[in-house]
Amino acid sequence: MKYWNLKKINQLKLDKTGIIPRSISKIVERFKKELNPNSEVEAVEEFKIAKYQTVTSIQYIIFLLIMPVLINQISKSFIIGPVIDYLWNKREHSIFINKSQEERAFAELERFEEKLHFEILIGKSNNSSKAYINNQITNKALELAIKYTIESSNAIKNIIADLFSVTIFTTIIIFSKRQFSILKSFINELIYGLSDTAKAFLIILFTDMFVGFHSPHGWEIIIEAILRHFGLPESREFIFIFISTFPVILDTIFKYWIFRYLNRISPSAVATYHNMNE
Repeated sequence: MKYWNLKKINQLKLDKTGIIPRSISKIVERFKKELNPNSEVEAVEEFKIAKYQTVTSIQYIIFLLIMPVLINQISKSFIIGPVIDYLWNKREHSIFINKSQEERAFAELERFEEKLHFEILIGKSNNSSKAYINNQITNKALELAIKYTIESSNAIKNIIADLFSVTIFTTIIIFSKRQFSILKSFINELIYGLSDTAKAFLIILFTDMFVGFHSPHGWEIIIEAILRHFGLPESREFIFIFISTFPVILDTIFKYWIFRYLNRISPSAVATYHNMNE
């Protein structure tokens, strides 16, 4: 890529919000280009820049996604994992690191015992001696102890490995400001290049998914998975408080964005959104 191309790419910036709608500004700019005698040369130059911008943005997105995940898995498998396992096995630790794990383990053991008694009652299991039942329950308890010991150690590994990933992700963004600026410009052109119907569809999809009627169930699953991933207690009170407050805050921010920004950038998209939402 030639120097003048790189120089022009570095000057790419997000379009600022103005009084005139973006669609009218585009028509005026297009009319000016058609009257320009050097329009063909500029069109070729813009195509080269757009191609470079697209390729660079895709490569940067892939790099941002792959590097933190790669660092996470490598550090967990070859650095953090062996160290945590060594320290965990060297000292005697509690099987459970929070009360939620203990409750889940006891519930699993209780269900296993009930299933065992049920199979004996319906004649599915021929051996109904007390020694056999105690032996099966003991084996299941040992199996659960191993399972939750691994889960507890994995939670510590996840915390440290995820910190590494966040550090790498932040470092990449800080030291690649030019690529990040190109990516922002690419996303800006991609989003505002969509039709008004497509914009309205994405807005409705986003709002229904994250702040809609069915969103609390999804948020509950996500929060439980995150808490379990980091070995934190799955407090029902915390989950319900989060579900009752965070989607409301997100919905308020989103409506403010529509009123403050999108309504001036693309008023027709907002009108289409309101018509589709009614």
